Amino acid sequence: MSEQGVVVKAAPLCVLLIDEDPERARQVEDGLIANAVVHTATATHGRVLLDLIARISPDVIIMDCNSPDRDTIESLRLVAQSNPKPIVMFVEEEGGDRMHDAIEAGVSAYVIDGLKPKRVQPLIDTAIARFRHMDGLRNELKKTKEDLAARKVIERAKGLLMQHHGMTEDQAFSSMRTMSQQQGKPLKDVAENVLTIVGMLSGKTGKADE
Repeated sequence: MSEQGVVVKAAPLCVLLIDEDPERARQVEDGLIANAVVHTATATHGRVLLDLIARISPDVIIMDCNSPDRDTIESLRLVAQSNPKPIVMFVEEEGGDRMHDAIEAGVSAYVIDGLKPKRVQPLIDTAIARFRHMDGLRNELKKTKEDLAARKVIERAKGLLMQHHGMTEDQAFSSMRTMSQQQGKPLKDVAENVLTIVGMLSGKTGKADE
């Protein structure tokens, strides 16, 4: 609500609907038209799908098919890796393995017994909420791994400074922290520079252990 008391409506969702059946796609589009801007496409795979998603930048992808084939699953896997989006998949045929593969590939909601227009909006809301939750978990895991990798680099750099310059552990860390502040660089970057320089001076490559 604005300062003048005017209610500001949320922007409509941008939906990419992929369906081989134009008539079925039209029914779904009609059911969403009040709450979404819908872009329709027939079966799309690989780079074509990635380019379409990059161009449209949908909030959610709806895919309707009789049964997801290997190309479809691999295409969804590419989407999850390069430009992840909430994905709702409607299928006509039940298949436990295919459902498992689709969810592993990044599908947020897998619905058996086909696409029914009245089911679309609540499933979109569910898929978006689940995607955001999973995306948050992935980001936390990524940050944890990055922090652990940074700590390993910093510890190795401290060890080299202690070994080659006779510093105590506190002195080595304080020295790197001062360089970090003076150079305006993250402590991990400073530690990597220390590894490289000390390694060169000692006739080594200076690369961190894999």
